[in-house]
Amino acid sequence: MLKDKVIIVTGGSGLIGNSIIKRIIEEGGIAINAEINGSTNLDKGIINCDITSQNSVEECIIQVVDRYGKIDGWVNNAYPRTDDWSKKFEEIPLISWKKNVDMQLNSIFICCQLVLAQMKKQKMGSIVNISSIYGVVGPDFSVYEKTDMTMPAAYSAIKGGVVNFTRYLASYYGSFGIRINCVSPGGIFDKQSAQFISNYENRVPMKRLGSPEDVSPSVTFLLGNDSKYITGHNLIVDGGWTSI
Repeated sequence: MLKDKVIIVTGGSGLIGNSIIKRIIEEGGIAINAEINGSTNLDKGIINCDITSQNSVEECIIQVVDRYGKIDGWVNNAYPRTDDWSKKFEEIPLISWKKNVDMQLNSIFICCQLVLAQMKKQKMGSIVNISSIYGVVGPDFSVYEKTDMTMPAAYSAIKGGVVNFTRYLASYYGSFGIRINCVSPGGIFDKQSAQFISNYENRVPMKRLGSPEDVSPSVTFLLGNDSKYITGHNLIVDGGWTSI
């Protein structure tokens, strides 16, 4: 349970982020949605934050600590990306590749570095980074056959980086009583085409796409005291995808 724990979730208005926010509240925690499109209202658990801006993340942390005196948990869930995100590998402009790495991977560095400074003062805290099965294994491109979808190359590079960065931070901060873990979801239903859904469900052992509600309990588990001796772990929530 997360009773009275103050937890910031970046991108908490998105599909998975919203489910994580709801789950934190259900477990008695105080959830703060750090959202670029939101207007700050801590009474409603919302704070405007641009995770690509060091100043914005610093201000977010200051406001939450001023209000609650602590930050127990932080979830790096936000997923900014360029408009040409879905281009095939041979068509990706270098500038787009660089921008996506900067917006996604480098923003996680910013968030972790800043919130870990606060957690180090507290001598406690938990971070959960959201990665993906495609940060662990290569894509199965057969699930995109007969669709206009593909697996963005930068996604695999970024999410793989997130997994190992999580291990680095866990090793570095373990002696301070701070835990850093990762959750890697498989495919999540988001009104994709019927062809993609059929392709995916024929491939995954549990024969269905996941839901946000399949993912959020794993996140709150890693934030809470029941996982107090778990750090540097990548918890894969994928219906068996990576088992075959």
